Amino acid sequence: MSPEAPVTIKVEGVSFSYRDKETLSDINFEAKAGEFIGLIGPNGSGKTTLMRCINGLLRPSKGTIYMDGRSTSGMKIKDIAMICANVPADCSDDFSLTVQELVFLGRYPHVNSMWWESRQDETVVAEAIKKFRLEGLINRRLNELSSGEKARALLAKAVVQQPKILLADEPSAHLDLRYQLEVMETLWELSRQGVTVLTASHDMNLTSKFCDRVVMLNGGRTVATGRPVDVITAERIREVYGVEVSVFRDGDEVFSVPRRSIR
Repeated sequence: MSPEAPVTIKVEGVSFSYRDKETLSDINFEAKAGEFIGLIGPNGSGKTTLMRCINGLLRPSKGTIYMDGRSTSGMKIKDIAMICANVPADCSDDFSLTVQELVFLGRYPHVNSMWWESRQDETVVAEAIKKFRLEGLINRRLNELSSGEKARALLAKAVVQQPKILLADEPSAHLDLRYQLEVMETLWELSRQGVTVLTASHDMNLTSKFCDRVVMLNGGRTVATGRPVDVITAERIREVYGVEVSVFRDGDEVFSVPRRSIR
């Protein structure tokens, strides 16, 4: 990531409430093009809510979110989708889509005519299917896929949007060790190609290994923002998670091993 890279996400004083319960309170941070940022924090800390505010599924009760220099409050969902792609933690098996149909859905923001598929759409989808090794699965339905196969299909759908920003909610959840690494490596590679990647995760070790910066949330508030090695400390984990950990540093990477919960 270049120090001169433009800011693609700016979250300015954002708060959000579900009815009378405040879920986010005065959140502030920004992310530059090519930066890989991890949101960490315990259950209920506001990670997913913040992601949904950024992608336009929820509207903040206070504050402003800027995407590629524009306030999202004046943008339609399709306008946001031209800039920002989402990788959900999972998708319902009730959808009877095939893998190929799912990946093609990622081209929807770029459709400008009554015809669904252009030659360019077909080329972009074919390249993504090859990149994510989905060739043998294109006619399989989502409910027939393993967790790792489904994760690759969801990533392919996001990539064909050709986004400047990619939001991934728990991208390594429910995956074995190999697929956890493959998914995070893919997100890291996309960030090195200039995509701003924001991921919410419970896995602090993977977050530390791949992310340039982390934002730690607790109770809807920002606890700390900075390099993983500066934010992920034994003292802060004890305070935020209520867990005793041993923290080991390896260069610029930091790894934590749970010891016991604090009752």
